[in-house]
Amino acid sequence: MPQGQPEVVPNDGLTTRQRRTQPITAVHTGPGKGKSTAAFGLALRAWNQGWPIGVFQFVKSAKWKVGEENALKVLGASDEGGSVVWHKMGEGWSWIQRSAEAEVSSEEAAKEGWAQVKRDLAAETYRLYVLDEFTYPMHWGWIDPAEVVEVLRGRPGSQHVVITGRYAPEPLLEVADLVTEMTKVKHPMDAGRKGQRGIEW
Repeated sequence: MPQGQPEVVPNDGLTTRQRRTQPITAVHTGPGKGKSTAAFGLALRAWNQGWPIGVFQFVKSAKWKVGEENALKVLGASDEGGSVVWHKMGEGWSWIQRSAEAEVSSEEAAKEGWAQVKRDLAAETYRLYVLDEFTYPMHWGWIDPAEVVEVLRGRPGSQHVVITGRYAPEPLLEVADLVTEMTKVKHPMDAGRKGQRGIEW
């Protein structure tokens, strides 16, 4: 497998090994398809390395079944690879006990999800965090991007974080180590075709 060579070697006093094990903040943004798909591909690599993985879906409805969710849950429950814990905002988050009558706004739910991510980062619960569609709560003003940047900068250990969604705020792009913008060149929906099994879910 070809190994990428960095174009610049910083004079930071770190060895190649130390630099290689630094935590990565990745952002997949832009109007094109494939942001979450790429993040879940990264989760597959992390699973193969035996890393514990935490997935937090910030926008998807509980009714929306993502194909990667089932696959990664099955892999996480197997005797191989790392563990996978999947949290979905549309299901009310798995760690919160509520009565059936309790009404929680999407904004409150997003804030609760971010609070749990902060707790998990402080406790070093996972090695990889997939914060799926997390750019939207920041874009809508529910979560302060400056706080997100501060938490990501100060996280302990070697915890990798990948954030997906359109409209990634500039402060997040600045702090990220890897930013990929998905651009749409062509899409089946342009020709009136809807999503299909095995492709969209």
